Amino acid sequence: MVAVTLRGIGKRFGATQVLDGIDASFENGAFVVLVGKSGCGKSTLLRVIAGLEEVSAGTVEFGARDVTTLPPRDRDVAMVFQSYALYPHMTVRKNLAFGLELRHVDAHEIERRVAEVAKVLEIDHLLDRHPRALSGGQRQRVAMGRAIVRRPALFLFDEPLSNLDPSLRNHVRVDIRRLHDELAATSIYVTHDQVEAMTLADVLVVLDGGRIQQTGRPLDVYRRPANRFVAGFLGAPAMNMLPATVAADARAVVLRDGTIIAVPELESFGGLVPGREVDLGIRPHDLRVESTGALALTVELCETLGPSINLHGSISGAPFVAVIDGDAAPARGTTLRLTATVAHLFDRDSGVSLR
Repeated sequence: MVAVTLRGIGKRFGATQVLDGIDASFENGAFVVLVGKSGCGKSTLLRVIAGLEEVSAGTVEFGARDVTTLPPRDRDVAMVFQSYALYPHMTVRKNLAFGLELRHVDAHEIERRVAEVAKVLEIDHLLDRHPRALSGGQRQRVAMGRAIVRRPALFLFDEPLSNLDPSLRNHVRVDIRRLHDELAATSIYVTHDQVEAMTLADVLVVLDGGRIQQTGRPLDVYRRPANRFVAGFLGAPAMNMLPATVAADARAVVLRDGTIIAVPELESFGGLVPGREVDLGIRPHDLRVESTGALALTVELCETLGPSINLHGSISGAPFVAVIDGDAAPARGTTLRLTATVAHLFDRDSGVSLR
C-alpha cells in the first residue's frame, strides 16, 4: 500500500494542455476512481502516475518519496489495461508467472503465488489453457491476476471492463472491488462509466478539460455537485436544467415561461439577489406527482424500465425527464403536475453551485 500525492501536475502535448494544475492526495488503501468524458485527461493522469508519461509541471509522490522522474519499473505499480495484453503463446499459468520470473523470484514462491491468485480469481481450473481458449471475462481475470501476483504498492486500472458485455461487466466489477478489499491495496481506476465510478469508488475524482472539477465520496458528490458540469455528468437520467431568475422577494425562482418555483431548503443557498440569472437543477428521481405541483410536464415519450418509468417532455422550453414508480405508463399527451423534493441552483455564467 502507498499514499499518492499529486502537486500541480501539468501535461502538454505540443500546444495542447491536457492536464492543468492537478492537485490531489489519496490515502493508503483507498479505491480512487477517475471519471469523466472522453478527452478529459483521466487516462493521461493515470499514465503520469504510472511513469508512462513525463509531466510538464508538478510532482508525483508515493508516500514521502518523490517519484516524478522515476521510470515505471522503479515505482512498484501494476497496471491492468482495456486490452488484456496477454502473451498468446503462453498458458495462463505462464502468463501469471512471467513477471515474477523476470524479477528472479524463487520458483517455489512463484508457484505458491500463482496458485493463490488463481484460486482467488476462480481461474485455477484454467491454468493450462492458452488465452485463445478463454472468454473475454476469463482473459480479464488473467490480466488482473498478472498484476495481483506481483503484490505491488499501487494498482492502476485503465478502463479494464470496456471490452466486456454489460452483464459480465457487472460481475467482474464486483470481483475487482472484492479483491481490492481483500488485498487492502491502493487502487486508482479510470472509467467514463458513471455506474462503475459510483459503485467502485471510496474517492471519486471528476475531471473535465484537464482539471479536477470535484473530489469526494461518491454520494456526497452526487448529492452536492460543485458545479453544473458535475451535476449533469453524474446521474442517469441526467439532471434537468431549467433557466430561471431569482424572484423579487428572493424566496423562489421564476422560469422563462413565468412559472414560479419554490426551491426546497432555499436557506442553504447563497447570493440569491432578486433578478439574478440562475439554472435550476432537478434530478429526475427527485420528483413526485402531486395535483398541486408547480411543474407541468406533458408526456411525449415513456420508457418503461420494470419498477420505474422515465417520462420525457419539456418544461419552460427545456427538455425535461421525470422518473416515477409504477407499472402503468401514462398516455402520451397526458399532463402531470410535479413537485421537486430536492433542487440545486447554479450561477448562470460560471456554473458554480450556489449551495
